[in-house]
Amino acid sequence: MGGFGLNGSDEEGIARRLWNKFKNERVSALYSPFIICLASGTLDSHTFLHCISQDVYFLQAFAQAYKLAEEYADDDEDKEAIIKLRKRVLKRLRNQDALIHEWGFDPPKESACQTATVKYTDFLLETAAGKVGGEKFPGKIVTPFEKTKLAAYTLSAIAPCMRLYNFISKEILALIDPEESKHIYKKWLNSLSSEKFEASAGRIEVMLDKLSVSLTGEELEVVERLYHQAMKLELEFILTQSVFNRTIVPVSQLHSNAEENLIIFCDFDLTCSAIDSSALLAEIAIVAASKADLSGGETQPSQTSSGDFRTMWSNLFSQYIEEYEQCIETIMPNEAVEGLDYEGLCKALEQISNFEKRANSRVIDSNLMRGLSLSDIKRAGEHLNFQDGCKQFFKDLMKSENCVTDFHVLSYCWCDDLIKSAFSSGDLSVQNVHSNCLVYEESISTGNMIRKMESPMDKLQVFNDISKNDSKPFTVYIGGSVGDLLSLLEADFGIVFGLSGSLMKLGSRFGISFVPLFSGLVNNQRELDENGCLNRKGSYGVLYTVSSWDEINTFILGAKQVPPS
Repeated sequence: MGGFGLNGSDEEGIARRLWNKFKNERVSALYSPFIICLASGTLDSHTFLHCISQDVYFLQAFAQAYKLAEEYADDDEDKEAIIKLRKRVLKRLRNQDALIHEWGFDPPKESACQTATVKYTDFLLETAAGKVGGEKFPGKIVTPFEKTKLAAYTLSAIAPCMRLYNFISKEILALIDPEESKHIYKKWLNSLSSEKFEASAGRIEVMLDKLSVSLTGEELEVVERLYHQAMKLELEFILTQSVFNRTIVPVSQLHSNAEENLIIFCDFDLTCSAIDSSALLAEIAIVAASKADLSGGETQPSQTSSGDFRTMWSNLFSQYIEEYEQCIETIMPNEAVEGLDYEGLCKALEQISNFEKRANSRVIDSNLMRGLSLSDIKRAGEHLNFQDGCKQFFKDLMKSENCVTDFHVLSYCWCDDLIKSAFSSGDLSVQNVHSNCLVYEESISTGNMIRKMESPMDKLQVFNDISKNDSKPFTVYIGGSVGDLLSLLEADFGIVFGLSGSLMKLGSRFGISFVPLFSGLVNNQRELDENGCLNRKGSYGVLYTVSSWDEINTFILGAKQVPPS
């Protein structure tokens, strides 16, 4: 996503660190109905004018906060910088009507200050007045240390607001053709992404970094809390802007009142989990063998030492990687085709299917999974690390009142018990797990496997069977491996998490287009018909890429308003 900081500096002060830390808020803002409609150019102009009518109240609060911060600044250079920032705000305030004319609109008539605006401006002015954490600074602020601290606190309440709007405008403009003149909000977006606006945002951040250098750890925590609270209040402002047209986000609400039911499918390994499940199962087997070594081998039916286990797993893994890469190279077309070659892709993936089945046979024949305890597997699953934001999405999904949906996990994992226990550790009960199963005798693995899910075709079959059982399904598939390609393409929304190199390369050669989700949603918003329905035919062969589960969560369930502290 968009850049940060004045002149693209790579130095990471507290301003940049906090901007990166609270990325969830900016993702929520970007994927909000208001911003998606704004980016697509479909936002009602009355809604837009009401939004920018609040600028007066924001600018007045900024000017007052800067005035107080100027008094706190002990350094002449800092004082001069704050004076310049305040002068810029006052100039923009004086020229507000002219700027609105310049953007192509008639200035709105006097507009009341909305609740979300009051919340932010009150918070900012209370912070600037020294009322931080519910307690006002006692007496007159006289020492340089007190002044520096309050100046930093004030700037921490302003910095995220400036950066957020600069970020949003750049993200939107990146989707608009520079020659495009029809986009109704382009001039306004240009003003927020201008060098002057960027410079102002950068100066605030540079000053915040400078003023924070002398603060204690406890005071830096206050800076962080104020910065985060400002971000949350700005997000609340964006989320409370009225949007009258039907929107593509959140997708759960798009279909909540329709006849269609939302069904979500998801891969597990490296899409949900942070590590591959086969590596975890291998480690469990090695640990079991180590225990057997220590006990004289009484608990290990295969009588294989832990060292031999590790060597055998390493050899199997190396062979798998080598043959997988060879298989990918074999099925890869020499040149990319124009348009989706679905039939050609299916034929290529059949070879992947044969390869995966042979690899599984080698694992079973090796007896390396013999002797695994079901209790050890479940315990390992309970401690399995997930991708950031993944478990939170499933928790939110299960709590959602707007989302009438089924959720299914489709995985090549050798052990469905591992997946179920991994989800259960987050108070999640995921019943619909479609995976392979280990065979047990008295809760000890025999080394055999019930092979249910070994290939892209297996995943596609399960996907189609579930979809056909619903009269009018709307499907979202989340995956990140070559094995997910066919199911991703068949879904109404195929979301690629993690950008696997082999998936991207193979998919591109067979005519699949990979589009960042935000860009795709903006295009889809433009294409919603008069009834607010999505034309699915136009997106066939297009998959949407994301880099975080926050994007998936906001796209499906909508932005969450986190109450300011």
